[in-house]
Amino acid sequence: MGYKLKLAATALLFLMFSFRMQAQSYDNAGDYMDYIFKANDALTQKYLTYLSAVSHGKSARKVEKRRQEVLNAISDTRFNIMGMPPFKGDRTLKDTTVAYLKMLNYVFNDQYGKIVNMEEIAEQSYDAMEAYLLAQEKAQEKLEEASARQYETQKQFAKKNNINLIEGENEVSAKMKTANAVMKHADEVYLIFFKCYKQEAYLIDAMNRKNLTGMEQNNNAMQKFAEEGLEKLKNLKGYNNDPSLIVACRDLMNFFEMEAGKGAAMSDFYLKEENFNKLKKQFDAKSSSKRTQEDIDQYNKAVNELNTAMNDFKKTNNELNKARTAAINNWEKVYAKYLDTYMPTQR
Repeated sequence: MGYKLKLAATALLFLMFSFRMQAQSYDNAGDYMDYIFKANDALTQKYLTYLSAVSHGKSARKVEKRRQEVLNAISDTRFNIMGMPPFKGDRTLKDTTVAYLKMLNYVFNDQYGKIVNMEEIAEQSYDAMEAYLLAQEKAQEKLEEASARQYETQKQFAKKNNINLIEGENEVSAKMKTANAVMKHADEVYLIFFKCYKQEAYLIDAMNRKNLTGMEQNNNAMQKFAEEGLEKLKNLKGYNNDPSLIVACRDLMNFFEMEAGKGAAMSDFYLKEENFNKLKKQFDAKSSSKRTQEDIDQYNKAVNELNTAMNDFKKTNNELNKARTAAINNWEKVYAKYLDTYMPTQR
């Protein structure tokens, strides 16, 4: 009867090994594999602790110490594995494990190191944010690919040595799989939100600079992105059938679309202000003795029109600010609750 081991067989499995080498021989293939499998949880839990902290609102830079701890654990484990003897001359499992740990070290040292630096500029533009999230996804893919290669080698080793692998998921690998799925949905919805959110920031900047051309261009872009966002949200399915993120993002898209619809009214004030300033300059250039009644009437009319436009502007602006605050606060509350509900926590 073959030796039985329980192996977490999943593409998202991370066989991360951390253990203290003991002076012992590995005459039994099952013991040889079991020694490696039992090393899995410690290092995997370190990574899950890092991911959990980042996902629950802590920036990558704030938990940089934890990434360094993972790197140290990978390095120690790699040297320990390198010191293991081949099993009866068979180096495949050992060498594949060392290669996997080298890849792991590359991802955490190089890829995640870049991610820490990218985090600082991610908020500056949609492209930067998209690149930041994509870098995280690519780093994850590299780990998954290396894990898949490692798993195939383990199956071949087990078959060659008459070891019956009982396939399933342990608690840690199940948490990793859940964390990946939770963040995938969060990221796809977040990018929809951020694209419009950032475009509105450009619009507000143009308003503050009283740049009418910039206001029109950014307003049109915001409306386009809001419409595109609403279409994309129709095709998304919530994680665990939970639509909360989608609904909160849809409310924001509806707000941005409504705000864009008021763009002409907001621009009207700045246009009237610009025309008034030109008229006032001409009016002030004339001495009081040279001003005609028509000049005075025209000036007073312009003052009244500007005051009316200003009052309308303030009213609309206050309504938008109130609606924006409510929608953003709701989004942040729902986003935080989503992560707190579904993201596995590892201490």
